[in-house]
Amino acid sequence: MSDIKALDKEYVANTYARFPLELTHGKGSLIYDENEKEYIDLGSGIAVTAFGIADDLWQKAVARQAGTLQHTSNLYYTAPCVELAKMLCEKTGMKKVFFSNSGAEANECAIKTARKYAAGKKGSEYYNIITLKNSFHGRTVTTLAATGQDVFHKDFLPLTEGFLYADVNDSENIKKMVAENKVAAIMIECVQGEGGVAALDAEFVKTIAEICEKEDIILICDEVQCGNGRCGALYCYMNYGITPDIVSTAKGLAGGLPLGATLFGEKTKAVLGASDHGSTFGGNPVCCAGALSILSRIDEELLASVKAKSEYIFNELQNASGVKSVSGMGLMIGIETEKNASDVVKECMENGVLVLKAKTKVRLLPALNIPDELLKKAVEVLKKACEV
Repeated sequence: MSDIKALDKEYVANTYARFPLELTHGKGSLIYDENEKEYIDLGSGIAVTAFGIADDLWQKAVARQAGTLQHTSNLYYTAPCVELAKMLCEKTGMKKVFFSNSGAEANECAIKTARKYAAGKKGSEYYNIITLKNSFHGRTVTTLAATGQDVFHKDFLPLTEGFLYADVNDSENIKKMVAENKVAAIMIECVQGEGGVAALDAEFVKTIAEICEKEDIILICDEVQCGNGRCGALYCYMNYGITPDIVSTAKGLAGGLPLGATLFGEKTKAVLGASDHGSTFGGNPVCCAGALSILSRIDEELLASVKAKSEYIFNELQNASGVKSVSGMGLMIGIETEKNASDVVKECMENGVLVLKAKTKVRLLPALNIPDELLKKAVEVLKKACEV
């Protein structure tokens, strides 16, 4: 065991089941361990390093801002924060942005905003928020409550009240819950990541949007993992032709720096006022400079490339030996394997490819710009690891 691994065991909180691997450096979709062994990275830090490791343009933007002004409180204006909010609104049609540090915080902001909106419009008893079974919305006490998986709840009760869990792709269940409860919002991930990389049915999503419009219920799309180009559109909800009232995002937005964003539509843009919410590091200039570099390059050409890479992966894996099914969208892909998924992950790692898990599936989240030749090489290793 290396010194780093021993020190980690002694001093770092024991909350992660780490792989026996110390990563030291990388470039693009190649990453290296302490012994200089090379790996093709199909995880991108769980959908974070959107343009790979140490991307040149991202590095320059971050370094330039770090050498100018690394932080100031939100009592003052800074250009990167404002420019990023403007770019997000122009690219989505949303109207206002609140910045935080993570996806969980972006979702907390969305939940607070939805409840304030409903209380003002209908009364304080309209606080319930419907989420979906198998959803995942974060690890704070409130976003754990929003998460529709009991396994995440059991050791941390009581959780924040007011969350209801609907069956996935069951429109009648959603209608019944809305009819029987005083509902402030419905919150969905168009592709459920931690729930097994499963895309919601188009008609189900359309029905939810129609219910929200008819009943004046806030529609929240959690785009923390499936957003920022990951699913072949800038944000995954765009693939479904709906318009949310609130969008939450993080992960890939700043390319490796901690930044969350909550985007407000016309209905919600003025809900939060001074002192209603805040974040010390939200809108940090260095993080926003990194995000500007990332977001400005998620264009139609890149998104077309994401779709093409996705099609290649699906085609290669769908009928491969040992593969039961392939799910997901874009470069957010889940693979149900005949072997135990952990064994597939381990074999891939031994053969120089880093993949992830989501529940019982192997999960792929490569950089959006992974070179085709590296992707093909990695997929061959993955197929061999799946073979039975």
